[in-house]
Amino acid sequence: MRESTVRVGLIYPELLGTYGDRGNALVLAQRCRWRDLAAEVVEVPAGAPIPDSLDVYLFGGGEDDPQNMAAAGMRDSRAAIVRAWEGGAVVFAVCAGFQLIGHSYVAADGTRLDGIGLVDAVTDPGPDRLIGEVLVQPDAPLPTLTGFENHGGRTTLGPGVRPLGTVLAGGGNGDGSGGDGALGERLVATYLHGPVLPRNPALADHLLQWVVGDLRPLDSTWEERLRAERIAAGSKTGLAKWWQQRMLNRG
Repeated sequence: MRESTVRVGLIYPELLGTYGDRGNALVLAQRCRWRDLAAEVVEVPAGAPIPDSLDVYLFGGGEDDPQNMAAAGMRDSRAAIVRAWEGGAVVFAVCAGFQLIGHSYVAADGTRLDGIGLVDAVTDPGPDRLIGEVLVQPDAPLPTLTGFENHGGRTTLGPGVRPLGTVLAGGGNGDGSGGDGALGERLVATYLHGPVLPRNPALADHLLQWVVGDLRPLDSTWEERLRAERIAAGSKTGLAKWWQQRMLNRG
């Protein structure tokens, strides 16, 4: 059994917490405790340096101005984040957080701002916002993921970077590749909100396994009921969009 406490870092929650992504931290900590593993959520407020002592780094979603402020702080703490990640920590980034761990993104005023470059990815503005339920079939050994997206950016992955999975319904990265997010060594990025980990307990456990190793199974009946409900909703949305596009193409 792991002797030390699992430290789940919630980075800049007042800036990167627009869509309830705090729930991702709570889920990771609780799924540890249900297994008798000590865990704590460590909040790193905006303006504070990000420490290199966390086991999991959670970067959530945010609106334009908060995202820009978060970007500056993350750049200042880049060395600590990289040191932790290369030392075995896990990085999980959602929406704005995903854009911020890439090389760059374009702000609302058209300025291209630097990210911290953990992932070979760039984000450019799209012609419209991608909003609605999303289904993703992961490339990792995980079941279908469900989430909700709301973003205007289009993220392009560099050569050799794997997406988290293939989009079955919704927009995902929105760059025409048909993928969502990015998947690397102890790193997952995605456009899925919800928050995504309460919706997808297998993904939460996938992240925790990188930290603590093999996990004993939990009864996730209620979580799986929620996942099934959201998959059904996402499937209907995807079918409706497919039918609408078919009718438009027929003229």
